[in-house]
Amino acid sequence: MPDKTPSSTSTPISPAERIRATGARATPARIRVLELLSSAPVPLSHHDVELALGDATLDRVTLYRVLDWLVASGLAVKRADERRVWRFTLAGGGQHHSHVHFRCDACGRVYCLDAPAPIAPVMPEGFTLARLEFDLSGRCADCNRSAR
Repeated sequence: MPDKTPSSTSTPISPAERIRATGARATPARIRVLELLSSAPVPLSHHDVELALGDATLDRVTLYRVLDWLVASGLAVKRADERRVWRFTLAGGGQHHSHVHFRCDACGRVYCLDAPAPIAPVMPEGFTLARLEFDLSGRCADCNRSAR
C-alpha cells in the first residue's frame, strides 16, 4: 500500500492534514486520537487512550473503530505486547520507531530507551523484511525500588 501521508517538511503536519491526505474525513474523534498518539511518550492501549481522552464524548466502540481506521490507513501501528494487550503508536517515523523498548515484567510499562535499534541482518533471497523490533525486558526502577 503506498504511503498516502505527506512527506516530512520543516513545517509540522497537523493531525487533520495527515488524515485528509489519506482521502478521508478528518472527524473530531480521529483528530483527537491521532493528536494523542502523536504526543504519547509510550505506546498506548485502548484503555490508555480512553483514560487520556478523559470524557464520555467518545464511546468505546467509536474509539475501537477510530484506532482500527488509523491502523488501516497507515497512520498508526498496532502491536501486541507480551501480555497480549494491543498497543498503538504513531506510524511513519514517529518516536516509537528505530529504537529499543524496555518492557517491565512486573508492572507491564513500556519505556523508550535512548538507543538505536540493531542493524537488520541480511535477508535470504526472496525474503522481505517488514519491520525490525527489539524489546528488552526486566524490572523497571520503580518496581525495583518497591521490591526492596
